[in-house]
Amino acid sequence: MSNTFGQLLRVTTFGESHGPAIGCVVDGCPPGLELAPGDFTADLARRATGRSRHTSQRHEADEVEILSGVFEGVTTGTPIALLIRNTDARSKDYDRIAGQFRPGHADYTYWQKYGIRDPRGGGRASARETTMRVAAGAIARKWLARRHGVLVRGYLAQLGPILPNACEWSAIDDNPFSWPDAAQVPELEAFMDALRKSGDSVGARVSVIATGVPPGWGEPVYGKLDAEIAAAMMSINAVKGVEIGDGFASVMQKGTAHRDEATARGFLSNHAGGILGGISSGQQVVASVAFKPTSSLRLPARGVDVHGNEVEVVTTGRHDPCVGIRAVPICEAMMALVLMDQALRHRAQCGDVGDVSPKIPG
Repeated sequence: MSNTFGQLLRVTTFGESHGPAIGCVVDGCPPGLELAPGDFTADLARRATGRSRHTSQRHEADEVEILSGVFEGVTTGTPIALLIRNTDARSKDYDRIAGQFRPGHADYTYWQKYGIRDPRGGGRASARETTMRVAAGAIARKWLARRHGVLVRGYLAQLGPILPNACEWSAIDDNPFSWPDAAQVPELEAFMDALRKSGDSVGARVSVIATGVPPGWGEPVYGKLDAEIAAAMMSINAVKGVEIGDGFASVMQKGTAHRDEATARGFLSNHAGGILGGISSGQQVVASVAFKPTSSLRLPARGVDVHGNEVEVVTTGRHDPCVGIRAVPICEAMMALVLMDQALRHRAQCGDVGDVSPKIPG
């Protein structure tokens, strides 16, 4: 259950890390959007493992098959089914822990819920599932850009204790960390090399910014735009915190500093992250996402097996020492999917409202 999210734009994902394939069904995409397998390539490559020595060395082709919903290169309005074959699974890496519960993993909770689990790479709990979110997000990103001029971009905003000294969008695609300060990349590489050598892992923070979002998207109470963004981000593997705008930094602020004053020329700040009362204000929509350290480690840890016996757990296989490094396109995808769903819902209820004056520049 609960493998589907969204209301008018509904995405259902399926498949396991070491199963024959993973896939998704995107239902509710309007007709007439040009769509081809190549539209998924760039985002999937950014999420993929094996791009550098700092991520898992699993090498998947991640070639998208469009099974339905597209005719002669454009969407038809019917469900879009996407499939990606798993080509580099090594299930034998998990033989030893098939009867053990790894600390920090979903092994124990899946066992308690279903009475059975797929131990191969975490099964459905694996970050492999997020591949299909990125594929679905590529559709949303394209529709948002063409229909509304919305651009969704993200970057790694913190790697363990390291923070960017600068933020340049041009630097993000030119390094394996999606880091906004090119001068710091050698520092990040040295940090990650030492971390891998130690056998440990570290957490990270990803920031996602959507520009061009018009005012009015979102709903006042149970369909708040910020609440749905937070829920979407929290559904990503290893996420333990989400902030909108200034987030927890708001605790230290006074109302005179936090409130976003406005003039006829535009807002003077954006502490609220582009959302007021659950509805977009026309400013940039800003979210920050915290990822925990990877729990799959070769360092021994105490645990229990399926019989309740205490055991020493050592996780072998190919794993990310920092999942946040590959998480930027995943967070971007979830932001785009929420925004597209909210845009369709706004059009359905309030499409006849039209432009309302005055409009404060974002």
